[in-house]
Amino acid sequence: MQTNTLTPQQAFEKLKKYCSYQERCHQDVSAKIYSYGCNRADATEIISRLIEENYLNEERYAIQFAGGKFRIKKWGIAKIKFELKKKQVSDYCIKMALKEIETEEYAVTFKNLAEKKLQLLQKEPNIFIRNKKLQTYLLNKGFENTRIMDFIREQKIKNPGG
Repeated sequence: MQTNTLTPQQAFEKLKKYCSYQERCHQDVSAKIYSYGCNRADATEIISRLIEENYLNEERYAIQFAGGKFRIKKWGIAKIKFELKKKQVSDYCIKMALKEIETEEYAVTFKNLAEKKLQLLQKEPNIFIRNKKLQTYLLNKGFENTRIMDFIREQKIKNPGG
């Protein structure tokens, strides 16, 4: 048996603090419970209690995660959605979280990132390579390909010579 095995009550007390410190998803809390040496039945009971006492709320977690990644890391919706799915957050919670990102703010953030990256790529003489690098960068940030292609087409119209 592990030396760090806790009773279900001890685990619950530790997890209350863990969840109070910052929002957590069910997957993170489950992993923590099992690291304390608890079994599946205890884990289910502890998670239920954490939810009942409002220490654990996956919708709240998803909203905070999405907002933080968007505002601080400038992630696009596709990347946020992918990362939340990786954490096994429900589709409903993901949908609610993405609703919190304002459409106008999202468009402004995208445009600023795209223009800044385009500035950095100005020395690239080949327009196809420049556009491909811009597209790859924005896709990696999690923005939608249609939005990216619209931006690239808009640049061609503004600067037909290159």
